[in-house]
Amino acid sequence: MALQTISTDDLARVVRAYRDALAEHRPALNRLNVYPVPDGDTGTNMGLTLDAVVRELDGPGASAGDIAALARCLSHGSLMGARGNSGVILSQILRGMSSAFTDAAGHAAHGATAASVDASQLAEALARASASAYAAVSNPVEGTILTVARAAAEGAEAALADGEAGAGGSLVRVLDAARASAARALAGTPEQLPVLKAAGVVDAGGAGLLLLLDSFLLVVEGRPVPPPPAPSGAAPAVPGLRPAAAQVPVPEGVPAGVHGPGDDVGDLRYEVMFFLEAPDEAVPGFREVWDGCGGSVVIVGGDGLYNCHIHTDDIGAAIEAAIEIGRPRQIRVTDLTEQVEEERWVREAAASAPAGEPASGRVTCAVVAVCAGEGVKRIFRSLGARQVVAGGQSANPSTAEVLAAIEASPAEQVVVLPNNPNVVAVAEQAAAHTRKKVRVVPTPGIPEGFAALLAYDPEADVDTNADSMAAAAEHVVAGEVAQASRDAVTDAGPAREGDWLGIGREGIRFVAPAPGGPADAAVGLLDQLVPPAAEHEIVTIIEGEGAHAAETRRIVEWLSENRPGVSSEVHHGGQPLYPYLFSIE
Repeated sequence: MALQTISTDDLARVVRAYRDALAEHRPALNRLNVYPVPDGDTGTNMGLTLDAVVRELDGPGASAGDIAALARCLSHGSLMGARGNSGVILSQILRGMSSAFTDAAGHAAHGATAASVDASQLAEALARASASAYAAVSNPVEGTILTVARAAAEGAEAALADGEAGAGGSLVRVLDAARASAARALAGTPEQLPVLKAAGVVDAGGAGLLLLLDSFLLVVEGRPVPPPPAPSGAAPAVPGLRPAAAQVPVPEGVPAGVHGPGDDVGDLRYEVMFFLEAPDEAVPGFREVWDGCGGSVVIVGGDGLYNCHIHTDDIGAAIEAAIEIGRPRQIRVTDLTEQVEEERWVREAAASAPAGEPASGRVTCAVVAVCAGEGVKRIFRSLGARQVVAGGQSANPSTAEVLAAIEASPAEQVVVLPNNPNVVAVAEQAAAHTRKKVRVVPTPGIPEGFAALLAYDPEADVDTNADSMAAAAEHVVAGEVAQASRDAVTDAGPAREGDWLGIGREGIRFVAPAPGGPADAAVGLLDQLVPPAAEHEIVTIIEGEGAHAAETRRIVEWLSENRPGVSSEVHHGGQPLYPYLFSIE
């Protein structure tokens, strides 16, 4: 039998069910993060926010049967655990709902009702959630999670006004009306935001919010939460949308609905986030200062503690404004340019992949790639590698490790990309000890490995793939920067231990004295690898350990000034020993 009121224990079950639903749907949401300036993956950010709420519920602050205590956990846990734009807005939605739950507890304290939430109080919670979310952003834009939250509240209110439910009435009818209205709003988001319509997608934050309503229906009526869409080559359906709703693929969407006219976040390089301890009365003035510092301004919280988020080109000014009114802590700064370029690389690779390519499951031919660095591994996986073996310069994998990856690949035919000359022999040896049909494409480095994967077709046979991938790798001019580990005489002149070396595939091309830093060697190398009259070429810069923002800017600026016909892209690879890898196409 469906519940007519929601107790404290029921609300806790809703929160945990929502956490579980986001965890289950996380890959589907993350997989479709196609907005050009992602703050992070939608599903991950929303999921981590709910993880923090559940930890709070499991802590000493939650008291059995106490709705006010649960509301405090919901409010504080979501504020402290919010990640990225989608997580921040979700935290504000949950905080708005918690305020309504607190009021319900206050009524109970005066003997009005039991310590529970009825249909009208739930509708009020949804209304406060929407109002709280809109109040958190400086320039609310429709076609985002904000729109979906407002539609849910309007649907619930309409059900009450039509007499379908009232105080103590049907929770199921209110929730059904809220969810149906929210689903319609989500399906309509592409008509509200040109960027969504151009991509043929809807807002992922809004899709994630639908799962909250599904979690309520699970607890109130026992209705199962819709499963995530099965990965396929076609654009997946919206996670959480029931069959009757429009089936549209889901991206991050415009980050949390914080952009307004003229707010081109593509021109704002950094994301700055921190917690701010400050008097409540000082925050409106602080918000005005931030509105002049950048875009995507989100400031949520209260009672002296705020979670603050901005996109800006002036990190110092953003932080100094906070220092003037209080104490910022746990400051996080992200260079959005790196994320934009990596996301574009991955997205373009996906767009050029053959139609019907499966995202997971068995394929005709799989790829095993050897590499080091979390960023590099992430790109390889995004480009289609099914197995990644940790290894590279000075950390070559064993035959057994490569063989295990071959055997674990979801195909009877496998291409291995060693991505290092010292790994080729090991890869060949592993290939000789499996019953699977294996070809090793002897990619000498990471840039060639990336280029090879752009020519990969998972439904072609291994011989066809190996030939086309080898040809693609050969068309890349690659280089790298490393530090000399000992004194030596090179083709570019003498090098002393600690000097920076610009290395091409044929050997050391440039030696820069140690005090100059890796950018000196990088510029000297690129001066040789990129012809002065080059046009319409792309120089991809992959940052590794030892790379610094100032050094990278110097390299990019040199290219802009000395090779005006060349465009540059920057990716964070995180590879050890090589601060910079270069791919010239």
